[in-house]
Amino acid sequence: MRRRDFLRSVGVGAAGIWSTHSLSPGIRSLIGPAESATASAAEATAAPARKAKVLYFTRSVGFEHSVVKTGPDGLSFSDKILQKLGQQHGFELLSTKDGRVFDGDLDQFDVFCFYHCNDPTWPESLDKAPPMTQEGMKKLLSAIEAGKGVVGLHSACYMGPRKPDQPMHPFLKMLGGEFISHGEQQKSTLRVVSPKFPGLAGLPEKMSMVEEWYALHCFAPDLHVILVQETEGMKGPMYQRPPFPATWARMHGKGRVFFTSLGHREDVWESNEFQTVLVGGILWALGRAEADITPNIRTVTPKAEP
Repeated sequence: MRRRDFLRSVGVGAAGIWSTHSLSPGIRSLIGPAESATASAAEATAAPARKAKVLYFTRSVGFEHSVVKTGPDGLSFSDKILQKLGQQHGFELLSTKDGRVFDGDLDQFDVFCFYHCNDPTWPESLDKAPPMTQEGMKKLLSAIEAGKGVVGLHSACYMGPRKPDQPMHPFLKMLGGEFISHGEQQKSTLRVVSPKFPGLAGLPEKMSMVEEWYALHCFAPDLHVILVQETEGMKGPMYQRPPFPATWARMHGKGRVFFTSLGHREDVWESNEFQTVLVGGILWALGRAEADITPNIRTVTPKAEP
């Protein structure tokens, strides 16, 4: 099977170095004046460097979010947002719903970005895409442990229903947490507890928006929490609990892992807040930005587990 049969290249630009003029304020703050001047000079004089490659995987089992549904032009709403961000920040986006990609050459990718729904190894899916094989899943997790970056979005934290006596899926152990349920979409608040994480400079301490908020549990003890889900005043039994992590970073072996529960709605994807958080996570996962990710879950969300 040829790669073009299942990959949609949606972020290929001419330049191999990102333009500092196009960076958002939070991301621009990650590089100093000297680096900025060097990057600008390099854009004008240097030969294009190899672009980092981000694989965006969106196979949907049981439910397909509207932001990942493929349109008539072959692209989803989120594909187009990530395409724009890739052009601005210097990475190439390769988007697919075909799980067979993980049986191929994973060395070509620098970061794996997931917005799948349910276990991608399940045979059937709403989008009729071929499943990931069990061997492909093992290969993926090994690649991450060896140093590949991961960005998980929204439903990436759900691998299907799990009985209390069943072990947590290895993918979710790598990610650092698991979906329980969600209530009605409503306005709620996220609190920034790691303002020095890449991209968060300039964001307010608290951000409110309408979203499909996920209730999460089974958090890894080494989470570096970035955004906390505030629960006071929320409607729904799953939210009647103390605040808990909604966005975090951690290491899985040598691999950098970033997750945010945000991303259900199109207006969230269009917001500066989401895009700033997302780009910061991607650049950190790529190793282009550094951060102190000392575990803080016990101090910022001491009663996180329901």
